[in-house]
Amino acid sequence: MDIRFLESFVTVADYGSIAEAARRLNVTPAALAQRLRTLEQDLGHSLVTRVGRTVRPTASGLAVLRHARNLIESARDLRAIAANDEPAGLLRLGATATSLTGLLPDIISRLRARHPRIEYFIRPDSSVDLYHGVLAGELDAAVIVQPQFPIPKSTGWLTLREEPLVLIAPEKTELGDLHAVIAHHPFIRYDRNQWGGQIVDRYLREHSLSVREWLELDALDAIAALVSRGLGVAIVPDWAPPWPEGLKLQKRHLPKGGVRQTGVLWNRSGARIAAVRAFVDICGGESAE
Repeated sequence: MDIRFLESFVTVADYGSIAEAARRLNVTPAALAQRLRTLEQDLGHSLVTRVGRTVRPTASGLAVLRHARNLIESARDLRAIAANDEPAGLLRLGATATSLTGLLPDIISRLRARHPRIEYFIRPDSSVDLYHGVLAGELDAAVIVQPQFPIPKSTGWLTLREEPLVLIAPEKTELGDLHAVIAHHPFIRYDRNQWGGQIVDRYLREHSLSVREWLELDALDAIAALVSRGLGVAIVPDWAPPWPEGLKLQKRHLPKGGVRQTGVLWNRSGARIAAVRAFVDICGGESAE
């Protein structure tokens, strides 16, 4: 059985379209349809059916789908194992929104130049979900906000950036007493469900600051854009650039403010450990051991 045919089936199931799946796999729709027919003949069952304009797995297709994903993953692991400790195969990474634009592009650019046999899957998500993704083995490593509790010994941690808390305010706001500005202007809160938002919340509580909160968001870019439009002030970590273009705001570091540490969390073992070590080395660590 050709693994590429299984990949074609999984991609069609994920996107519900032969045309879209063919585009993502860089093959023609006719070639992809032929792969599906060959796979169905090999297994002796229809795997997909048309429902209106979409293509969906049949009952047999749904039964095959989970096992197909595992087979594809195992086949990719074989490339890493056969590389004999040379960084190769699929590296499954996670990244928060700000690290996806501010940190990961440079890291992957340097890693790709040094180890061209590594392939990449990148999952954007919150730090909380990516943390659990690494622990569950769904991801090999993730660039996240450092948790405020000890990490398991099966994982490693490397701090990449310390991001102090800053007050952001519309550009014409008078910034004298920063705490007075925070207390007297409409306040846009960084989501307390996010680890970075919990650092902001702790700062407010430690300084006994009552705020005129009218909105709570988990997207830092969106918070900055709202502040730029004069809709309030906010406390955010000074995340790695780029920030959104065209912002009209002021930024001030808060006295005795907290710090959000962004870094890489990785699994210390697994079939892709050579690629993980190479990733951590590029990030600035000496070794993933």
